[in-house]
Order: sequence, then C-alpha cells, then structure tokens
Amino acid sequence: MPRPLLRAVLLVDGYNIIGAWPCLKKTRDQAGLEAARWELVEAMTSYSSFQGYDTQIIFDAQYHKASSNQEIITELLSVHYTDFGQTADTFIEKSCASLRYQIAQSLIARVIVATSDRAQQLMVQGYGAEWLSAQQLCGEVETTVCRMRHKYQKRQQPKGRFLANSIDAKARQRLAELRMGLQ
Repeated sequence: MPRPLLRAVLLVDGYNIIGAWPCLKKTRDQAGLEAARWELVEAMTSYSSFQGYDTQIIFDAQYHKASSNQEIITELLSVHYTDFGQTADTFIEKSCASLRYQIAQSLIARVIVATSDRAQQLMVQGYGAEWLSAQQLCGEVETTVCRMRHKYQKRQQPKGRFLANSIDAKARQRLAELRMGLQ
C-alpha cells in the first residue's frame, strides 16, 4: 500500500536551534549539550506529531563521539548525526537537493528548513525549500503545545460533579425510567 502524502518534511539544524532558543541555551549551559539535545528532541516530538511533519533533527558530528548514525525516535521524528568532517549544513543541503525530486513526484508536499543561518537560508531556498528561523520555530512549537494542552483540557473537563452528567441524554432517560420502576 503506498504511503500517504506527507504534508511536509521539516529539517532542523539542531545545534543552530539550541544556540538560538533561550531555554535550550540555558539547559546546555547548566546541564550540558546532551541534555539540550534531548530537550529539543522532546519538543520536536510533540510538534511533529501534532503537525504531521516528517521531522529530521540534524546534529554535526564534531560534538558527538560516534560515527554518523540515525536514531528513529517516532514514526515522524528521527535524529541524524553527520559523518566526521561533515556539517549539518551540508547534510541539509544534500537532503534538500534529493527531496526536491520527491516534491516533483508529489511524494511530499513541501520541505521546510529550520535554521537561523543566513547562508543556509539562501542555499535551501535555491532548492525550493521553505525557511523557518529558529525564533519562528520556537514560536510555532510553543503555540502548538498551548493548542494541544487546550484541546486535551477541553476533552478532560468534567461536565459536572455527578456521573449522570457524563452520559448522554438517552442513557440518562433510561436510567431514570429504571429508577422509577417504569420498565
């Protein structure tokens, strides 16, 4: 069965985002780079799921001791560590070049690159990708988290303190009839 059309592929320049988001910079400075990486992964997990984006977070190998690898976090989120000597920028550029053909074949709808690197912005736009600054991504993630929280709270709010208020009108009527011995 063919895979359904994805709305978008989101490529995230991991260390660029960590250096631009105040909360992640604080985590990096207080708890270390590994903690900041996983805080970013957690934030992007929820965001990707809610938006339906196939998200790839790319980290340069220079801050990671292992050789290049990919970790699948969820169906919609993966983390990539580049080869030693390869930057996240070159990884993203190559990905944009190959994804351009998937857009042409209607396998994906769009490619979005999240980075505040100006040179990277111009390069990926040349491949037809959209650009999202680190601050814009931060705002979108925060907005999405608020929307998710609001949606969840709305579903979870009780309709009153009695169980009868939680069931539909037809079931409530049937219980009343049983209680009065009308059945």
